[in-house]
Amino acid sequence: MKNLNQEILILDLFQTFYKNNNTEVNIMNILKKTSNKILFLSVASLIQFGTISTLHAKEFSMLSSYAPNFAWHSEIVPDFIDLVKEKSDGKITFNIKGPDVVPAFEQLQPVQIGVFDFLFTHPAYHSGTTAVGLTLDAIDVDPIKRREKGIIDYIDNQYQKLGLKLIAAPSTGTKGFRFYLRDKITGEPGLEGRRIRGTVSYHSMIKNLGGSPVNMPVSEIYTALQRGVIDGAAWGLTGASDLQWHEVIDYMTAPVFGQVGLMIFMNLDRWNELSKDTQNILIEAGKQLEIDSVQHFDELQVKEEAFLLKNGMSIESFSDKEASELDRLWAQGVWEVGEELSGDSVRELRKKALSESMTY
Repeated sequence: MKNLNQEILILDLFQTFYKNNNTEVNIMNILKKTSNKILFLSVASLIQFGTISTLHAKEFSMLSSYAPNFAWHSEIVPDFIDLVKEKSDGKITFNIKGPDVVPAFEQLQPVQIGVFDFLFTHPAYHSGTTAVGLTLDAIDVDPIKRREKGIIDYIDNQYQKLGLKLIAAPSTGTKGFRFYLRDKITGEPGLEGRRIRGTVSYHSMIKNLGGSPVNMPVSEIYTALQRGVIDGAAWGLTGASDLQWHEVIDYMTAPVFGQVGLMIFMNLDRWNELSKDTQNILIEAGKQLEIDSVQHFDELQVKEEAFLLKNGMSIESFSDKEASELDRLWAQGVWEVGEELSGDSVRELRKKALSESMTY
């Protein structure tokens, strides 16, 4: 009779598991309490070989700061989704919304409060809330070392204070940026007298090169370049072709500098509700994405530059002196902005990165 009651209890557990679409039940832990070893081994085998799955089908919502056809989205978000799908045997899916639903600079809060589950963005878009994330752009691109040396964990812990879990920090190649200009570089400083569009991360560098930084949404850059409202834009090594800047300007600069640290966050409450297995799937997918994205974007950058050159743009070089300083100017400028906005939390991260020779 005792074994029969245990079997009924376990069958009732399975019925609850399959009816409840919002709860992932750790069946194995409950099974271990039964003395019916034959039943335990039978059900354990079913779980192991997938006949009964402890991972329940789930669709998550995700906000993206970029349009679906923009390189940073199209070359990262689908890959992350595919990795999660593969690791979850197709049980985890995503519903994506973009900046047409919530503007990029306003996306952090809806994910913090749980209106959306995930956010794919660049941390410069929410630097007014925290600048810890954007300082990853000043740290060398080495996905494995970033995790082994605690860089990602430190940033994750800072965002958890804001109700967010950092799932992945993919980079767009080993180098990240250049300037796109209406006119040639004629001397030093190379950007003297020019109005250059750039997010807060670029501001210090633009000033050090003689320019005046201008903040404006991505959607306005093309027209501003075309009309001469701005003289150039600081931007990544991919995406200018998608934005069709080659139609209205003629120059891009060398050498390239810095790196781009994009991020995928999850609402922390939703994260804490997940089973350990589901959490592991998301984190492992994130780690693989970080590794894959570097080589993938290095290859894309070569194609992007070739396309822009073929379509009428040419490369303008900074003076040898300024060229040798670009990486340092970039990194120091990013840290300067970060420390101004987020104080000790950024200073501690810089100290950690410096101790590992991963930044200036």
